[in-house]
Amino acid sequence: MALEIERKYLVINDKWKENILSKSVLKQGYIANQPNATVRVRIAGEVAYLNIKSATTGITRAEFEYQIPRSDAEQILEQVAEHPFIDKTRYKVQWGSHVWDLDLFAGENQGLIMAEVELNSEDESFELPPWAGKEVSGDPRYYNASLVKHPYTQW
Repeated sequence: MALEIERKYLVINDKWKENILSKSVLKQGYIANQPNATVRVRIAGEVAYLNIKSATTGITRAEFEYQIPRSDAEQILEQVAEHPFIDKTRYKVQWGSHVWDLDLFAGENQGLIMAEVELNSEDESFELPPWAGKEVSGDPRYYNASLVKHPYTQW
């Protein structure tokens, strides 16, 4: 079983742009969105994934991810997944010894900018970048699965 251990922060300025490693446009939708687990499909460029995540305990949860054909992902998004989709541009940003995922949301979640860092353990130390503001790791409103049902623009 794979574990995902991550901490999430709101982004408070544009200084992250100085350390961009890559950029990709993501579209994702949820097939199952329950308190104990989520199942989603994500398209990132020409690659697509099926992802299963358990409920979060602290900042840790079980995660399983499998590459699937992009054409299958498109059909699942259109015919099965909840709407609205999560649309965002993801930047990989180097800070210290970690690569952060920085997401600029679009569509129903326009205006939301979050950064997350994946860790090897819950107590792993890391350098907090100057563009990271309030930590929202434990706030379920900021989970992508929640943003589908309660988009940021409606808060």
